[in-house]
Amino acid sequence: MSKFRMHVLVCGGTGCVSSDSMKIVENFKKQIKAAGLAEEVQVVATGCFGFCEKGPIVKIHPDNILYVEVKPEDTQEIVNEHCIKGRTVDRLLYVEPTFEQRISEHKDMPFYKKQLRVALRNCGAIDPENIEEYIAADGYQALGKILTDMTPAQVVDTVKLSGLRGRGGGGFPTGMKWDFASRYAADQKYVICNADEGDPGAFMDRSILEGDPHSVLEAMAIAGYAIGATKGYIYIRAEYPLAIKRLDIAIKQAYDYGLLGKDLFDSGFDFDIQLRFGAGAFVCGEETSLIKSIEGLRGEPTNKPPFPAEKGLWQKPTIVNNVETLANVPVIFLKGAEWFSSVGTAKSKGTKVFALAGKVNNVGLVEVPMGMTLREIIYDIGGGIKGGKQFKAVQTGGPSGGCITAANLDTPIDYDNLIAIGSMMGSGGMIVMDEDDCMVNIAKFYLEFTMEESCGKCTACRIGNKRLHEMLTRITEGKATPDCIEELKELSVIIKDTALCGLGQTSPNPVLSTINHFIDEYKAHVFEKRCPAGVCQALSVYTIIEDKCIGCTACARACPVKCISGSVKKPHVIDQSKCIKCGACLKACAFSAVDKK
Repeated sequence: MSKFRMHVLVCGGTGCVSSDSMKIVENFKKQIKAAGLAEEVQVVATGCFGFCEKGPIVKIHPDNILYVEVKPEDTQEIVNEHCIKGRTVDRLLYVEPTFEQRISEHKDMPFYKKQLRVALRNCGAIDPENIEEYIAADGYQALGKILTDMTPAQVVDTVKLSGLRGRGGGGFPTGMKWDFASRYAADQKYVICNADEGDPGAFMDRSILEGDPHSVLEAMAIAGYAIGATKGYIYIRAEYPLAIKRLDIAIKQAYDYGLLGKDLFDSGFDFDIQLRFGAGAFVCGEETSLIKSIEGLRGEPTNKPPFPAEKGLWQKPTIVNNVETLANVPVIFLKGAEWFSSVGTAKSKGTKVFALAGKVNNVGLVEVPMGMTLREIIYDIGGGIKGGKQFKAVQTGGPSGGCITAANLDTPIDYDNLIAIGSMMGSGGMIVMDEDDCMVNIAKFYLEFTMEESCGKCTACRIGNKRLHEMLTRITEGKATPDCIEELKELSVIIKDTALCGLGQTSPNPVLSTINHFIDEYKAHVFEKRCPAGVCQALSVYTIIEDKCIGCTACARACPVKCISGSVKKPHVIDQSKCIKCGACLKACAFSAVDKK
């Protein structure tokens, strides 16, 4: 039992750290000590609470009071009012925008109501740098149970029975992957945790490692026992210093407590884990590229078969699972495979973590049961579209996925349903777009990303994506020929059919899905030389509204090419033949007299 009557939990995820949450922790500790409460109130830097839009977050336990948008200067008031006097600081509570009600307990907030935190179960609840807090939250119990009571075959069967599928993109059944690797005889086998999360807008795996690193270490040891592996590697981007720091601490603690290393739980089973750093290559999220990188070679994919389960790291049987997949494993053995498989849909069991981003009110990390609809995630959890704008599309699956429109908002989310409507689950990025987004420009953005991240090994990806990007650039600049749209579709299909790995095979998805759902926008760009959303600068037309112009000359003075003429106190005119579409006039006008179309 804790000796403290109260815990002040402060979000220590990357997002809140960048907003001074460590200063908040420091202030709390100083002020609590000064108040003589150091023996009664403990301050803990936790992992991510998920509600990133309202960070930094502070939660008072056991009162379950959640404070949002806390600043370092707010800590003294929280100590004086809440910690000493037991009074809630109302001004720091979350305000529900629809009814303008202040909500104190996080369980009552719409953002949390429909969530079911399994992979994120300990994030925001424990100190990720203290192994004893993980153990107090049933940590390493699953590993102990397995090593003392179960055979490797039973472990594999349990994971298969749970229905857990890989959370890294393809959704391959985890138990089946473990089963394949367990059947190959070898003097050495390996378990690899893929923490090379590189999708734009995705931060699920990083947050798990920052908030609950021991769950991944425990799961890797379980996987090692199941397939007969004694060595594990965590392949993580060097760009994630906080996750690396906490993994380093967790690994050292696990060795100190005898939970990694030799003869775990006196079972005779040995398991070691080491970190390996990636340099930020998106292609190294593909398992064979990742393996090559660990071996010290250029990160390029290899042909399959053989699959890594047969010949992986240094040609030995290897399983590669991503962070979120592994974070689910201990729960399966603590609560039972039947419990896990009771959550979700018939073919997609359990929960899924999504990084909800873009034009949505509640940006953050959410974990929901498989089968929840996009509408529930975006409107009930996400709080709807910012500024009351019209929903246009949501991109799931990152650069490899596709756009989903309002027509499919009520589709239950699982692996098969998303593929059926032209997208994919991917690792869990979910970027919401509104009426102000140009879908041609969105496709170009994703193509630019995959083009830059291509390893260059195969012609289809190396050159094909370059050509796709050039076509999209011509469209957004008003230089496309009438047959450009058909050429885009034809080349996209060729790339999908001929690229070597998953990156190349899925890179045309944003192009194909935006053409499929927003063909009118493409036609407007190509045939009318017009961007309906007003995003593509080269196609924008700036004009001055005569009735609103007072002749202040601000626009003329701001114009870098001097294409605006007119007398003082008289309406001005823009010479379209000289206009470079820079938008300086629009920014300079204080009277809304400049119109952009």
